[in-house]
Amino acid sequence: MKRIQYKISVIVPVYNKKEYVAQCIDSILSQSYRNLELLLIDDGSTDGSSAVCDKYADGERVRVFHQKNGGPTAAVMTGLQEACGDYYMFIDSDDYVSKDMLEKMTACLSGRKGEIVCCNHVLEKQKETVPVIMPLAPGVYEGAKLQEEVKDRLLGREDRIIPMSRCMKLCERSVFEGNEKYYDTRLRMGDDFNLIYPALLSASRIVVMEQALFYHYRYVEDSIVHAYDPDNAKSVERWYAAVRRIVQDKAVPDGLKKLDREYCYMMLYVMKNELRNPGQNYRQKIQEIFMDPAVRERIMNTPVAVTSRASALLYLGMQYPNGVLLAILRTIIRKYDSRSKRKAPVSAG
Repeated sequence: MKRIQYKISVIVPVYNKKEYVAQCIDSILSQSYRNLELLLIDDGSTDGSSAVCDKYADGERVRVFHQKNGGPTAAVMTGLQEACGDYYMFIDSDDYVSKDMLEKMTACLSGRKGEIVCCNHVLEKQKETVPVIMPLAPGVYEGAKLQEEVKDRLLGREDRIIPMSRCMKLCERSVFEGNEKYYDTRLRMGDDFNLIYPALLSASRIVVMEQALFYHYRYVEDSIVHAYDPDNAKSVERWYAAVRRIVQDKAVPDGLKKLDREYCYMMLYVMKNELRNPGQNYRQKIQEIFMDPAVRERIMNTPVAVTSRASALLYLGMQYPNGVLLAILRTIIRKYDSRSKRKAPVSAG
């Protein structure tokens, strides 16, 4: 019996990735599965990425949309509005995918409304490639099994059973319908979470493929390690407000308790980010963030498990942000960054 050829909309947000975007596009257009459309959402690129995208545009199979820079969520929302497929796949413009990815992922589809197929990925580091397998066991999750083994375990865990990245997932289009109200274009952290978490909660069937290392995630260590975002804490607070609406609207069991645990894990990244503040006022800013009454209440009243020594130290700093401890943590972070920088090659490309 001939397999149904579902139409796949591949959505690629593009912002200043001229060095990599052609490889990304080529990997999509060379897919062995042919029934696809490619939407390139140029989010106000200034480095020539726009021109690269335009070279591929044909008005039918490859469509390019240029918009004023609004961030990744704004680009994703444009893609969702313009997509015509039965299923959606998101790919970042500096990543690439294996030739048989869509063919093998569509083979797992049932045609059922609300299904999501998940694959795994490979970290493409500068000196090595590292396979990354999600903790959730391979298999098909439906009905009570889907609720108990997946949906009830998505929030408030140190290690997420399914990555909240928008990538590595083939999603039937209806899982996004009605969830647009939770998307916040101002988010710099947690933006993928607000897209994928409500989609997973809306799913009727989730398939986790075995191995399936189809997605190649480009991990530029030097740029990631040393980035500092002065608005990181504000972004997490906006994320918290949006996810609170999700767990309330969708009646997630013990949702608020799980959310507070998830919040504490997110704040570990905020602490790490603020310790990288290049200014000398880093102590003052950390204390302003973590001594805020609402923040402090969540942290002090929400016990969480942290397994690594580094996370344990950061968590201690969140609970007791005194000057001496923060100075020690900053020294540790700087030594780690310095060591990472020495290990990284001068050029990633």
